[in-house]
Amino acid sequence: MSLQQYDFDHLRNLTVGTVDYVSPNEIKVVLDISAPQNTALNTGVPTLFPRINGFVLIPNENGALVGLISWLGVEQSQYPKRKGYKDFDLIDLPFPLRKMSITPMGTLKQKGKIEDKYYELERGVYSFPSVGDSVILPTDIQLKSIVENKEKNACVKIGTAPIAGNATVRINPDRFFGRHVAILGNTGSGKSCSVAGIIRWSLEEASTKLKEGEQLNSRFIILDPNGEYTDAFNNLNCEIKKFKVELSEHEIDTFKELKVPAWLWNSYEWSSFSNASGRTQRPLLKQALRELKTNSIDKTSIKIGRSKRFLLTSLFSLQTDLNNGANSYSGKPGKNEFGNKLNGLTQGLSFYAIELDEPVKAELNESFRIIETIRLGKFGGQYEGNPWYRDFTVIEVETIINNLSELIKNHFPEVIARSNEDNPIPFEVNEIANYIDSLAEKEGKLQYVDFLTMRIRTMLADSRMNSIILNNEEITLENWLESTINGISIIDLSLVPSDITHLLVSVISRVIFESLQRYRRANNKLLPTNIVMEEAHNFIKRYNDGGEEISASQLCTESFERIAKEGRKFGLSLTLSSQRPSELSPTVLSQCNTFLLHRIVNDRDQELVKRLVPDNIGGLLNELPILPTRKAILLGWATPIPILVEMNELKKEHRPKSEDPDFWDVWTRKEEREVNWETLADDWQNLNQKEDEI
Repeated sequence: MSLQQYDFDHLRNLTVGTVDYVSPNEIKVVLDISAPQNTALNTGVPTLFPRINGFVLIPNENGALVGLISWLGVEQSQYPKRKGYKDFDLIDLPFPLRKMSITPMGTLKQKGKIEDKYYELERGVYSFPSVGDSVILPTDIQLKSIVENKEKNACVKIGTAPIAGNATVRINPDRFFGRHVAILGNTGSGKSCSVAGIIRWSLEEASTKLKEGEQLNSRFIILDPNGEYTDAFNNLNCEIKKFKVELSEHEIDTFKELKVPAWLWNSYEWSSFSNASGRTQRPLLKQALRELKTNSIDKTSIKIGRSKRFLLTSLFSLQTDLNNGANSYSGKPGKNEFGNKLNGLTQGLSFYAIELDEPVKAELNESFRIIETIRLGKFGGQYEGNPWYRDFTVIEVETIINNLSELIKNHFPEVIARSNEDNPIPFEVNEIANYIDSLAEKEGKLQYVDFLTMRIRTMLADSRMNSIILNNEEITLENWLESTINGISIIDLSLVPSDITHLLVSVISRVIFESLQRYRRANNKLLPTNIVMEEAHNFIKRYNDGGEEISASQLCTESFERIAKEGRKFGLSLTLSSQRPSELSPTVLSQCNTFLLHRIVNDRDQELVKRLVPDNIGGLLNELPILPTRKAILLGWATPIPILVEMNELKKEHRPKSEDPDFWDVWTRKEEREVNWETLADDWQNLNQKEDEI
């Protein structure tokens, strides 16, 4: 007996109509007069029929075409031919016949013999029906075979399918998380609970496969702009880390201080942070980053770096005076620019000689002696309360220049860049503005960097930011990566200053991506990791690439676009959660292979989703505006067929903190809401911290 052979006697009992019209996207069916009106009993169990988004089968040589009911109606047609009668003298008047339209979804193949048969669903349609073919109802076993995922690792239950007899809906984590996922829906539709639930249910199921005492080797990075997921993953069998800014005393044991040090940033992120212009400021910024990071590799101390910048800028100033001619170093009673300049130089040499060790100390003292001798030899006393000097000679000026040049050559040589500006190498971040100033003065461009260095100093002095981005000796690249890319890392961005929120998200996502690239190159294996981006429409926006200015928002989007296009090759996938898909980057959305669609009301968002979805699902998407909470449409790579799912209910203690506010209960004092505005204001203004310091 053929593997595909059907029990045709049984099929005849399930027939509900015949094919009337066929196209690749739509098949129209005329229902028999005897077809069930609302409940079918001939499938073995009571089955609701006909129902929108229900399933029917059209048997063919490959098994049976699976169709999704997308339209039901009544049309006036000729009275159906009555077999066995020859009433040729009667006139058949138009008769109201029930009709339906179905969308081809896949092929259900029968395996095994009739007595022990089972079914498997395959994507795609091998053979379209012809007009007149019978349309049948699926049995209970067939219905569950259509809905249930029978892949090897499809073991994670996420919900049930109400339209398919509440059959269990399972996902294969390799397919769901192996490619990018978009979970879309309006506020209150259950979107956040689905994000938290699918991760939790997957890890709970994975825990059942471990030996006693073992811990999960999972990696999820939750970027949480609203602080919703703090308690969503408690009690899972993996390492759970929670990062937050502005920790209070009672939060220190629960949270870690969020640190994204500025030395982790690349030159584009620094340019965005400082609004550096492309023509003059950005090259100087990149050079400063290169040299500071190289100095850090060479263990060059801050004192040596500062003394070198002092000597270089002094040398450049003296060379400029020499090039400008005798007027620049002649005596001018009441002004004395050159003599006073030498006085400032000798004071600097004396200061750094005390700060530095031998043999640099001796050389600085020798230069001090030579220059001070020349200066005092031209000192003429006081004029109107100011010191004045006689004319300096060319020989004296060149002697000073040559002495400084030799000093710099012997003890402060030019930096040979051993690092590029994008390497994540720790350096003294507070030094960067001074370093840019010294480079600009050396090249005669100081007037072009005034606003750049002022912006950098202002931003680094902001107390809201410096706790996140300034150096901490305990933080290295190694322990930052180990702390972030291991277990579940919940990064609460709710109190991060808005000026740098996009920048931090860009840095975190880029560093994770580049670290996984290097892992694959070193080990020739992938390290499966998933980044969850909540409120993705705020961070992965559409942008116009045409301006010279590098905005943090654009950098953030570009980072996720790169991950969307290349991340799968290195084991990095995205889970995007958004209530406004029309505002998301088309590049990122087009790379998503699995969609979980909750209620979407906005017309623009609905149209975008209909253009993006990878399956032909007919009228299923028309339900988007009316889906109840916890109901969602699952389609794409992670499911064999698009299906309406009633998601599992997440326990209250594991739900993200996104409940609707209880206005009525608060109004009527069923729930108390006492407010101490003084405490809140003091905390906001850091007054408590200042009192502690006093």
